[in-house]
Amino acid sequence: MQQRKQFKVLLIGDSCTDEYVYGVCERLNPEAPVPILRKTRVETQRGMALNVQQNLFAFDIEVTLITQEELIVKRRFIDERYNQQILRVDVEDRIEPFKGDMPNEYFDALVISDYDKGFLTSQKIYELVEWFDGPVFIDSKKTTLPVDYAYIKINDDEYSKLDEELKDSPNLIVTKGSQGVDYQGKNFPSIQVGVFDVCGAGDTFLSALVYFYLLYGTIENAIPYANKAAAIAVTHFGTYVLSERDVNEICN
Repeated sequence: MQQRKQFKVLLIGDSCTDEYVYGVCERLNPEAPVPILRKTRVETQRGMALNVQQNLFAFDIEVTLITQEELIVKRRFIDERYNQQILRVDVEDRIEPFKGDMPNEYFDALVISDYDKGFLTSQKIYELVEWFDGPVFIDSKKTTLPVDYAYIKINDDEYSKLDEELKDSPNLIVTKGSQGVDYQGKNFPSIQVGVFDVCGAGDTFLSALVYFYLLYGTIENAIPYANKAAAIAVTHFGTYVLSERDVNEICN
């Protein structure tokens, strides 16, 4: 097992429970043209910022997490014979915006995992970036972001919705699935694997990006490792957390 350098990270963002209701579809509902799922089992996993936290843990990073108290559940109904999702039901309490005090301690990086559920307002994100003295990584679905002061990881769909004046920022890290990652005019090819499920792959990418940036000091050096991590995640069904074996494979 390879010895890894430990870092401390402050992680702030929305979190949820990913719930997978597995069953078998054997007939159609006589009341409507929809399948009937006969439930066989239920699995739960930690999602959104909690998934980022778990994957940061995989790299032996010490994580302080600030997230909402309210409940968010993404409940997916799966025909387990084919691993085919037939329905997703989201359960969301009204999320109160974050107004708490910040920890009074040193962190190597600030990571913001913003799914735009209401916990982090745009103003609060700008305040956090201004407050933190060190590298900041943001994964957000918002269209107005502090691109001049933080590394912004977004996918190509989120990039298309970004405010036009922000699209030329040198701090944008745009993930494009099988087409790799764009950063400062350069494309970093993805690892070609059989894609099973992309759920949570962005969180895995972000976690690896943070670790290898802290380890090597540049985004250019970190992206290939983050691509490796994402490639592992998409070959598994559901929200995936990197194993010790995965991390050693990425590092080597």
